[in-house]
Amino acid sequence: MAIDYDLRIIQEARDLARKAKEAQEVLAAFSEEKINKILASISEAAIENASWLAKMAVDETKYGVVEHKVIKNLFAGKDVYEYIKGLKTTGIIKEDPVNKVVEVAVPVGVILGIIPTTNPTSTLIHNSLCAIKAGNAIVFSPHPAAIKCSCAAAQVVNEAAVKAGAPDGIVSCMSRVSMQAVNELMHHEAIALIVATGGSAMVKAAYSAGKPALGVGPGNVPAFVERTANIQQAVKDIITSKTFDNGMICASEQAIIIDEPIKDQVINELKKQGCYFLNRDEVDKVSRLIMTPKGGMNPAFVGKSPDFIAAKAGIEVPAGTKILIAPLEGYGPEYPLSYEKLTTVLGLYVVKDWHEGCLLSIELLKLGGIGHSFVIHSQNDEVIREFIQKPVFRILVNTPSALGGIGYSTGLAPSMTLGCGTWGGSSLSDNLTPLHLINIKKLAYGTVNVDFEKSQASTCSTKTYSPDQISEIVKQVLARLESEKHA
Repeated sequence: MAIDYDLRIIQEARDLARKAKEAQEVLAAFSEEKINKILASISEAAIENASWLAKMAVDETKYGVVEHKVIKNLFAGKDVYEYIKGLKTTGIIKEDPVNKVVEVAVPVGVILGIIPTTNPTSTLIHNSLCAIKAGNAIVFSPHPAAIKCSCAAAQVVNEAAVKAGAPDGIVSCMSRVSMQAVNELMHHEAIALIVATGGSAMVKAAYSAGKPALGVGPGNVPAFVERTANIQQAVKDIITSKTFDNGMICASEQAIIIDEPIKDQVINELKKQGCYFLNRDEVDKVSRLIMTPKGGMNPAFVGKSPDFIAAKAGIEVPAGTKILIAPLEGYGPEYPLSYEKLTTVLGLYVVKDWHEGCLLSIELLKLGGIGHSFVIHSQNDEVIREFIQKPVFRILVNTPSALGGIGYSTGLAPSMTLGCGTWGGSSLSDNLTPLHLINIKKLAYGTVNVDFEKSQASTCSTKTYSPDQISEIVKQVLARLESEKHA
């Protein structure tokens, strides 16, 4: 029976890929106006269905907060749509009259989208809008723990697209998942590009599939509170970010680094705003509970509330506690909470100045967040700009990191897929947009008149002399030599 089940899953993968290919070939001929009409329909449907999709995601995965997943769905459906609808991704997108080069957008084809369990519906909506805007079809492989909500979101998007004139199958989702089926999709001839949003193992598998791939990595984001920071606002931003969907956005803060001169003020403000500080014994209990020996996170505690974690760890915390703070003296394997924690737990460090804060931030990023994001709270622009040199592609200033990283509270491109660049093992360092999902064809007119024969003739031409002229030249040379000899 297991063999039959696996074969059915693989066959479904093949069928979806083939249907997507047929749909994409039709979509590729659509005008920009027609594609934008499809996008508008998808946006409207995403907004209309944001609430029940969010509830479905929480019910199925047991992760996160319904109200916050609604916000993420609305962000993907509305903010992303508003940002991308004016992008030029069809036909001629640029003309250079001086150099006489014309750039033409060409769809990549059929995209395989690998979806995480943390943001299963919002990521799917975002990636669908980006794919279709660029003239592509997309087939999704959901996380095994989020199949139902991912398929529901894909159905909402595909039906809205078809309603506006798109071919059926332009967006689809595997209804069953296995490693064999994902592997089949990755290697299927109809798949042109893989967009992998998920765990490191899946992203590495995508890069090894022999197809172009855009992957994202983990974000062990440090938050440095520098001595000139607006402390009350900085603490509020950190709490807002870390409690948003119970800390499941990869750009959420993982450790607070406090500049020593303001240590007491920041700690008091954290307590005042609802954070609970774990003692050494409680740090050990929470570490053993939510982290694995290899530095990974126990899936059972992803996106959980602080009171849930505290209760499971046998710790009493005040009602209304927002975050569990773990003071740490070091980082690495001996300090499990120094790694990425997609839940409501934060590490905490104190450093003597921004130089030390910078060095510590880099070490924390090396544990699993290189290339992703870093956030600084400061009013000193000179110090802020020192961090431009650091190994991350999103340096977020005076904003909630999770919301700033996805472009909700900053001017970054709104996106649910955040690349980490080559530092993080990713070919994408930006927030994913439709511009990453097109090929660019170039029409180049000649600008230089090339005539190698004429040039060579000019270079190699020689003057001819008569015998009398040659004799006279020889006499002159000999006379000069004789004169120099007696000089």
